[in-house]
Amino acid sequence: MNRHQGYRLLWGLVAGLALALPVAAQSTGTTQQGAQRERRQTSSVAAGQKQKVKGVIISREADSFTLRDQIGSDIKVSLTNATKVEEKKSNPFRRAENFATTQLLRGLTVEVEGRGDSEGALVAEKIKFTNDALLLARTVETRVTPVEGRVGETENRLTQAEQNAQRLSGQLDELSALANVARGGAKAAQETADQALAGVNATNERISRLISGLDEYEASKSSAVNFRVNSAVLSPEAKATLDEVATQAKNEKGYVIEIGGFASADGSDAKNRVLSQRRADAVVRYLAENHAIPLRRIITPFGYGEAMPVADNTTRSGREQNRRVEVKILVNRGLNTPTGQSRPATSSSTEPQRQPTGRP
Repeated sequence: MNRHQGYRLLWGLVAGLALALPVAAQSTGTTQQGAQRERRQTSSVAAGQKQKVKGVIISREADSFTLRDQIGSDIKVSLTNATKVEEKKSNPFRRAENFATTQLLRGLTVEVEGRGDSEGALVAEKIKFTNDALLLARTVETRVTPVEGRVGETENRLTQAEQNAQRLSGQLDELSALANVARGGAKAAQETADQALAGVNATNERISRLISGLDEYEASKSSAVNFRVNSAVLSPEAKATLDEVATQAKNEKGYVIEIGGFASADGSDAKNRVLSQRRADAVVRYLAENHAIPLRRIITPFGYGEAMPVADNTTRSGREQNRRVEVKILVNRGLNTPTGQSRPATSSSTEPQRQPTGRP
């Protein structure tokens, strides 16, 4: 790794921390960091002014994102159909790779060229980033997004627990008043109070298990769908398998879906990486469009190319098995096992043993 690559990775790590800190401040109630975010300056670009900025994406919407530059100012960047997203390559002897706007993830270090609009936003004409920065942003997105969802769910459960505790406290007051009025009923009132306190203790234990199990996941279902040679089109059988996955996912609590695309050893490494990513994206699109699975529930899909084969690439049957997308439903252990015991994983298909990588 040369010095410039080291700087880029260091800048990406700082971006990941910038994304994770707001989540930590929300869960711990730290007021000092909240005050710092309020004082954060927001930069605007004059209408028609051409500008080039570099920074880290800190938030993402459908047709825009917020960029934090190197001096700490936030700039809103708007995306259009004419926006070009491409690789910032270090090798001048090869062609730069083009990307879709869906690859503009939180934590990604980018360079943006564009012009200001009437609202002070920068309308992007060209966006560039390195492959190293993209890999790091995918890692940050995979970790931060599930944690944000889990923190929100935990806050709702904590609020409900507080309401339950207040109701139990009111019951204790009523029991105390009845004990004072009803002579000889003190013992019965005390027993009832003890039961109420036991309920409060059980609620506190439940909250402790929720907090300690926030980052513990286990597979509830693991399935694989296969593809034809050089194709990313879902077959009827593949769609039926994804229908089952979506149905089970909607019945789970605190779930996320992990999607990985793969290819056989046919073709070049670069072509197989692109093809495996297209296959993973096809599964994501089917689940989102046909079953309304929220994108926040889906871990950033990744195409592994011909890596991690599950069968021998020297045989036709083995190559057919390797042209696949693996879909796993991961459920939060703290939300789904109140007793603190591990729930057994279930699967409609047995995941085959992966073979060593390499060409025949």
